[in-house]
Amino acid sequence: MNLSWIELLVLSLASFRFTRLIVDDLIMEWLRKPFMKITSHTNERGEQEEWIEPNGWIGEGLSCHWCVGVWSALLMLSIYIFIPYGYLLNILLAVAGIQSIIYGLSRRYL
Repeated sequence: MNLSWIELLVLSLASFRFTRLIVDDLIMEWLRKPFMKITSHTNERGEQEEWIEPNGWIGEGLSCHWCVGVWSALLMLSIYIFIPYGYLLNILLAVAGIQSIIYGLSRRYL
């Protein structure tokens, strides 16, 4: 299989966005929550803080960008190869990935 540079870029950005969706985004908290341990602590200023820690190997896997990234890349590539019009999902996630990068940069530098 030969991938052009643009196909590789789209798949990379789609995988990046899907990984962030699973690991970080609030909308997927329902997926991570059963595998996370939440504890509350009072800090030195008397404020309540919540600590979220992975619980077990699934929790570790769902909180690891590297781990989810590998599975995300496999999924994006499989969708691209095996599902008719699956490239549309990859393009959608790639555009969302670019938006995510721009948003992150704008918050940092603007």
